[in-house]
Amino acid sequence: MLSPSTKLNFIALINQKNPRKSSMGRTGRLGPLVGAIDEGTSSARFLVFSARTSEVIASHQIESSYIFPQEGWVEQDPLKILDAVKICIEKVAEELQEQEIEPSDIVTIGITNQRESTVAWDSITGKPLYNAIIWLDMRTTSTVDGLLSKVPKKNKNCLKQLCGLPLSPYFSALKMRWLMENIQEVKDAVKGNRCCFGTIDSWLIWNLTGGSNGGLHLTDVTNASRTMLMNIATLKWDPELSRFFNIPINLLPAIHSSSEIYGHISDGPLKGTPISGCLGDQQSALLGQMCLKEGQAKCTYGTGCFLLYNTGTKLVESTHGLVTTVAYQMGSSRAPVYALEGSVAVAGAALSWLRDNVCLLHDVSETESLASTVKDTNDVYFVPAFSGLYAPHWQKDARGTICGISEDTTQRHIIRAALEAVCFQIRDILEAMNKDCGIPLQKLQVDGGMTSNNLLMQLQADLTGIPVKRPVMSETTALGAAMAAGSAEGIEVWDTTELHPTLCDEFKPAISNEERNLRYSKWKMAVERSLGWQVADSNDEI
Repeated sequence: MLSPSTKLNFIALINQKNPRKSSMGRTGRLGPLVGAIDEGTSSARFLVFSARTSEVIASHQIESSYIFPQEGWVEQDPLKILDAVKICIEKVAEELQEQEIEPSDIVTIGITNQRESTVAWDSITGKPLYNAIIWLDMRTTSTVDGLLSKVPKKNKNCLKQLCGLPLSPYFSALKMRWLMENIQEVKDAVKGNRCCFGTIDSWLIWNLTGGSNGGLHLTDVTNASRTMLMNIATLKWDPELSRFFNIPINLLPAIHSSSEIYGHISDGPLKGTPISGCLGDQQSALLGQMCLKEGQAKCTYGTGCFLLYNTGTKLVESTHGLVTTVAYQMGSSRAPVYALEGSVAVAGAALSWLRDNVCLLHDVSETESLASTVKDTNDVYFVPAFSGLYAPHWQKDARGTICGISEDTTQRHIIRAALEAVCFQIRDILEAMNKDCGIPLQKLQVDGGMTSNNLLMQLQADLTGIPVKRPVMSETTALGAAMAAGSAEGIEVWDTTELHPTLCDEFKPAISNEERNLRYSKWKMAVERSLGWQVADSNDEI
C-alpha cells in the first residue's frame, strides 16, 4: 500500500505530465463544469453546463455558411468549421472569466455533430483534401444506381443485415467513394497512405488533440453506425462492407464508445482538458431528452427531422423503411443501446427555401405569425422532396411538389402547408415505427430550433393524434454530449442514474380522427405525385 506522501508525489507526477488535473478537487463556486461542442449543419456552438444542475452557464454560437457547386451538391469548408469551434471555445472562456469563473473549472468536454457529413484530409499536412460533403448532398445518386445494378433485384436493403441501413446517397460511404473516384488530391493521398476519412467528429477530435502533430483519428459508435461501413452487431469496421464500397479500412478512424476519455485538447484556453464524450447529434438529443428506457422516443426538428425510438440492447430490423442505428454506448465495457430511426431530409430547410428561392418570407421567424392568419391550408399540400424522400420511402427520384393550388391560394396557405409537411413526414415515420414495434407511441418528445414555433407543435399534435411534449430547456443535443462526457470513467461528475424528467410544455390534439385521417390521405396522394421525377443520366459515371 502506498503511503500518503507517496500518493501525493504520484498524483503530482501525473499532473505534471497532464497539465489538467482530474476532476477531483476542481469544483469552483458552481461545482464541476462540462463543456459541449455542438457542430450542427447550420451553426457551431460551444456550451458549458453545470454538472450539478444541468443548467447552461455560458455559450457562444457562429452561423455556418454553405457552398453549392452544382444543383443538389451541398458542401462546407472544414477549416471554417474548425475555426468556428475554436472561436466559440475562446469566447466562452472569456465569458466565464467575466462571470468570475475559471475556465479550468471545465473538467471535460463532449462533442456532438452533424452526422453523415464527410471530410477527407492529409495526415501529414493536416489540410482538407476537399470540402466537407454535407449529409443532404445528392451527388452520389448515380453511384447508388451503379451499385444497385450489380445487386440481385436491385435491392436497396441488400446490406441492411450488416449495417442496418439502406443503400442511399445519405450515408457516408457513398461520399467517401465519390471522393476517391473524383478528386485527384484524395486519390494521391490514398496512394501515399496519408489520407484520413472521417465524419465531422473525427475531423474535430483529430485537430483538437494535435492535428498533424499527434492528433487522434477516432470516432464513436453512433457516428460510425451512419457510414454503412460498420457492422451494426460487432461495432467494428466490416471487411465485407469495405470490399463492397472499395474503401480500405486503414483510411477510417478507430471506433470507440460514446463515453470514455479519448485524449486531451492540445492548445487554447482549454489546453489539457480531456475529451470524453462523442455522439452524433440525433443520438445526443435522445440522451439529452433522457430517453434511456426501451420504448421512449424523441424527434428533433432542424434543417431536417429525425425521430429515434430506443429499442434497448435489442437489434430491431425494420421492415417498414426505418433504419437500425446505435443510440449510444456509455463506456467501452458497457453494452450498446440501439434505436430505430426515421429521417426527414427537409424540415426547416423548406422554410428557408420559401424565403430564399421564392421570396414568400422575409424572415423564417415570420412563419408562425403569417401561417396563423389562415385557419387551414385551403387544401394545399406541399411535399418538399428537394433531394428525394428519406424514411420511410427512400425514394431518391422524388422531387418537390405543391398540390391543390386554386385561384384562392395565397402566400399564407403555402407557408402553412410547409409547416404541415413537416408534421405529415413525422406521421409517416410514426406509422412505420408502430408497424415495426407493435406499440404506438403515447407521446412525442421534441427538441430542436423549429420547436419554438407553437403553431408547428400544435399541428404536430393534431396530425399525429398524440400529445407533443417540448422541454423548457431547449439545449438537449448539447446536453446529451455533456452527459456522456461528464459520466465517463475517470471523470464521473455526472450521475446519469439519478436523472429527473425535465419540465415540458404540452400540446394536445385538438381535431377529430376523421379530419386527421382525411388530411393524411391527401398528403399521401401528394407524395405519390412527387415520385419518379428525377431520372439518372445514363452517361453518369459510377
